[in-house]
Amino acid sequence: MKAFLAKIFAKYIVNKEQKWINNPLETQDKILNELIVAAKNTKFGVDHHFESIKNYEDFKSQVPINDYEGLKHYFDEVIEGKPDILWPGKPLYLAKTSGTTSGAKYIPLTEESVPSHINSARNALLYYINETKNSNFVDGKMIFLQGSPILEDKNGLKVGRLSGISAHFVPNYLQKNRLPSYETNVIEDWETKVDRVVDETVKADMTLISGIPPWLIMYFERLIKVSGKENVQSIFKNLQLMVTGGVNYEPYRDKVNQLIGRKIDCIQTYPASEGFIAYQDSQKSDDLLLLLNNGIFYEFVPVDEFFDENPIRISLKDVEIGKDYVLILNTNAGLWGYNIGDTVRFTSIKPYRIVVSGRIKHYTSAFGEHVIGHEVEQALQKTLEKYPASVNEFTVAPQVNPTEGLPYHEWLIEFDQKPENLTIFNEELDAQMRRQNTYYDDLITGNILRPLVVSEVKTEGFQHYMKSIGKLGGQNKVPRLSNNREIADEFYSLNLITTN
Repeated sequence: MKAFLAKIFAKYIVNKEQKWINNPLETQDKILNELIVAAKNTKFGVDHHFESIKNYEDFKSQVPINDYEGLKHYFDEVIEGKPDILWPGKPLYLAKTSGTTSGAKYIPLTEESVPSHINSARNALLYYINETKNSNFVDGKMIFLQGSPILEDKNGLKVGRLSGISAHFVPNYLQKNRLPSYETNVIEDWETKVDRVVDETVKADMTLISGIPPWLIMYFERLIKVSGKENVQSIFKNLQLMVTGGVNYEPYRDKVNQLIGRKIDCIQTYPASEGFIAYQDSQKSDDLLLLLNNGIFYEFVPVDEFFDENPIRISLKDVEIGKDYVLILNTNAGLWGYNIGDTVRFTSIKPYRIVVSGRIKHYTSAFGEHVIGHEVEQALQKTLEKYPASVNEFTVAPQVNPTEGLPYHEWLIEFDQKPENLTIFNEELDAQMRRQNTYYDDLITGNILRPLVVSEVKTEGFQHYMKSIGKLGGQNKVPRLSNNREIADEFYSLNLITTN
């Protein structure tokens, strides 16, 4: 019965969403106006003269681009429990995230913003149902592995991880199907938690599994080990769908399908504590529908200008396909000119679809090449298509002062199955990188850099590294790129590199 009703509801929602999809620029203009009107009497609104803002040009001139540090004095007042600081009233929750320079960050979730997180996760599934006509998975067991749903109290505000907060909003009709149990979800230690999840699910009829790709791989490997079965398909015969987020799924796809034992449908999503930004609305393409009616007004700064003194700052109407932009958010949770730290690339403007191309803080540019995440992922994917291998995880760092020869980019790769000829694999990977990034190509041609070097990471090396820094599991992931040797050197100090 649930499967039948899901198809009807899916068709209704998809038709409803089409209204803003057909009117993207008008929708964004409306969102900006609503945000300014709602927040004009807040402390931030008064400080930035919201009452005088008539259009986007006014807004840009009065609201600077900020990161968490730039807005921290406002956040601090919100955290103290003061009302009307960034958004009218007080937030319903504070989503706690890991900060790099300021320790823990606390992102407000308001009465207006919470529904967009919940409805967007739901709608991603409904788009899938409407397109594929497959809704049978709603009758089986589903994993929504989340942070602990136990919330702390901070000055009268409820505080927790976004996934833990979201656990309180799982619809009643899914509660009976949902695993793991509450008792398992509250476990903080990740390895203990995964072992308990395996125990609870190994004999269940799982039809949907949700998690970030590195967690999926870890979970599937332990399932196979505990069950003694050949692959996940022989454990969960009715597994139909996966939902992922947090990182680009493509570099993990082959490994996940290998562990499952067959190709499986996957919905990629782009949720963040700051807002639910996009999701994959079709199985025919891997790009993501940018959600324009979610209480977020988007701005974009070209990546190659972001560190300039006065970078160009544009709205949706001026974006170009194939260009990388730093994503800036203005939201109904009270974020203003907020640099989320991600870079996106548009693949379509009818409708507006994106891929997440990297992190503005995660790049390799020791020699001015400014290599970003999308480029290394594409280079690796194209190399694997030509010279098959199976990659669990990888990260890239510059080697500026080698003991001999020219500097180079070092790729730390954990292979599940190595390529037949690693030397040829290296050469192809370097050639693909030169196609992806012309600056890198110029540095190789000009003998400033020598071709990249692949260093093999030992089995489960990335898990050992993440455990060593206290970030195993959850939404934590190793950066694809670094502009220094901190991560790479730690791999060597932990003896995680295979010596040939």
